[in-house]
Amino acid sequence: MTHHLPVLLVVVPLVAAPIAALVNRPRISWAVAVVATLWTLYAALGLLSETMAVGAIHYELGGWVAPYGIEYVVDPVNAWVMVIVALIGALVTPYARRSVEHEISEDRIPLFYAAFILCLTGLLGIAITGDVFNVFVFLEISSLSAYALIALGNDRRALMASFRYLIMGSVGATFIVIGIGLMYVMTGTLNMADLANRLPEVASSRTIPVAFTFLTVGITLKLALFPLHAWLPNAYAYAPSAVTAFIASTATKVAVYLLLRFFFTVFGAAFSFDIMQLDLILIPLALIGIVTMSLVAIYQKNVKRLLAYSSIAQIGYMVLGISLASVLGLTAGILHLFNHALMKGALFMSMGCVMYRVGSVRLERMSGLGRSMPWTMAAFVVGGLSLIGVPLTVGFISKWYLVQAALEQGMWPVACVVLIGSLLALMYIWKVVEVAYFRECDPELGISEAPFSLLAPTWVLVLCNLYFGINASGGVDIATRAAEVLLGVLS
Repeated sequence: MTHHLPVLLVVVPLVAAPIAALVNRPRISWAVAVVATLWTLYAALGLLSETMAVGAIHYELGGWVAPYGIEYVVDPVNAWVMVIVALIGALVTPYARRSVEHEISEDRIPLFYAAFILCLTGLLGIAITGDVFNVFVFLEISSLSAYALIALGNDRRALMASFRYLIMGSVGATFIVIGIGLMYVMTGTLNMADLANRLPEVASSRTIPVAFTFLTVGITLKLALFPLHAWLPNAYAYAPSAVTAFIASTATKVAVYLLLRFFFTVFGAAFSFDIMQLDLILIPLALIGIVTMSLVAIYQKNVKRLLAYSSIAQIGYMVLGISLASVLGLTAGILHLFNHALMKGALFMSMGCVMYRVGSVRLERMSGLGRSMPWTMAAFVVGGLSLIGVPLTVGFISKWYLVQAALEQGMWPVACVVLIGSLLALMYIWKVVEVAYFRECDPELGISEAPFSLLAPTWVLVLCNLYFGINASGGVDIATRAAEVLLGVLS
């Protein structure tokens, strides 16, 4: 079974999804989802351990040798991403039982878990496949299920948010498949490793830069890089709480992985940054996104919407690290993939607890929650401190490496923008803290602490924020190894 872990990572949840829908009983559907997500976490951790020990793993589907057949490839880069997706999935599923029962009508709950598992399957498939057309297939699986999950929100605005995401996501997917098609026309292959070998022979033609441009626009739209972020705030704000926590922690991270895989593995760093000079486009956009989206977040009254704009700013940090195209910069960007999933998962889960008890996440409804919901708001505070980048939290580690990477290349203004972004994060996190801890709560409302089944997964992520902030060596070693693989320092 160990030999077949790469394919079972995708097949098991893919089979579990229709089972969750067909049983048509909410609790049984939930149990199927729990088993499927725990399996994916076990498989992802096993693959990460193996690839760190023995190097890249190649799995040929149906015995067809690449590039003629579809190949799954696991290296430190995508093994890291798969662990992120699987970990969040395994924590959100137990959290979802009470949250989903509160926010979604009973007859739709089995369909919710089916769509949730499909979304998880699509994201894992994007990460593990070594075939670029397979990337598009899994991208559509994850996107279509994400549209359905967002539309299940009990606010009518969730439908419009889902529709906007569908339109923008379809445009992004179209750009990606056009880019893939152009590369196939010029090389006759869809295998990533084979593309990397053949593209230099045709790189001087006009078609390859055009394909590169289509892929760049499509992927940056999927990851919601400023200014292609318009779909994200409403999608996060009006989706069910469990959906927001899952998508915010995984979907954009997998899109950032695509950026890494195409620009460093398929096209190569030399073509992407020396010939196409991608850094001249991405660095300014990342810096503008960090500052402007943090400023917009300060003025939000809906805390989920506030955190959504914060996510766009945090994406800027990831793209900034990638754009520096150095081992240290890539290490910072890859570290922030994991760290942001931990911190934003904890923050959105704590808001799900508030939604469960209060029925709203608007600031004016959160007065005094620091006293009536102490564990929930303490989780928010720790997640907020990590988002700001306070020492002993994971947010500090990735920002520290990002500042070092910028200073290594003499870009001190870039380092200053990173610090300014942290100060702006302090301002919008403090808004919530001030309302929760320094305003009085109406005792007649009778608000009590969230159920243990919601608090337990939330606090697992909170403790991860602290543990990996204090003991960062393991995460840094994996991120550095992944960066060296992408830059060709290691094979």
